[in-house]
Amino acid sequence: MESVIPLAFTASWASGINPYLLVFLAGLLGRFTGAEVPPGFERMDVLVIFGVLVVIDAIADKVMLVDSAWDVVNTAIRPIAGAVVAVLIVTPDVDLPTAEVAAAGGTVALITHLAKATTRLAVNTSPEPASNVVVSVAEDVAVCGVVLVAVVNPWVAAAIALVLLTVAVVVAIIVARAARRGIRRVRQWGVAES
Repeated sequence: MESVIPLAFTASWASGINPYLLVFLAGLLGRFTGAEVPPGFERMDVLVIFGVLVVIDAIADKVMLVDSAWDVVNTAIRPIAGAVVAVLIVTPDVDLPTAEVAAAGGTVALITHLAKATTRLAVNTSPEPASNVVVSVAEDVAVCGVVLVAVVNPWVAAAIALVLLTVAVVVAIIVARAARRGIRRVRQWGVAES
């Protein structure tokens, strides 16, 4: 149980960014390397479905404004995926501690998702499309890297995920405050011209 908690946390964090890539990568690792992952992830039908979803996510996430619409759709999916994956990692039997882990997993995934969506809205205001692609690729690389580290050392992966989550929340707060200041200035400017 000791290494299960950091794995559940790491998976919840990854679910907040890209649950499809998490399940697909974990399934491949379980199927081809013998890594301990929830058995359902290794099934061929799950791999195919999540492989298709990875491709859809990869495309949608790199197109300006489409990625924000995709984030809106995933606002419900990512936290639920975080909760489900956390429960599956801990145990297939649901009891009170497992339910608590599921709630924590869903919360971590939701916070991660909201930080990601806020930051991506700011990136979408950039006039050039390259920043959107760079940020999207960086997110995918971060998920892959942390999931791979989790296989080797769950505590290190959890620490990395916690740092990345903290940075994402801080950046999202800064972006949200800057946006509010900008909106206030525009409104004041509009009132001054009237």
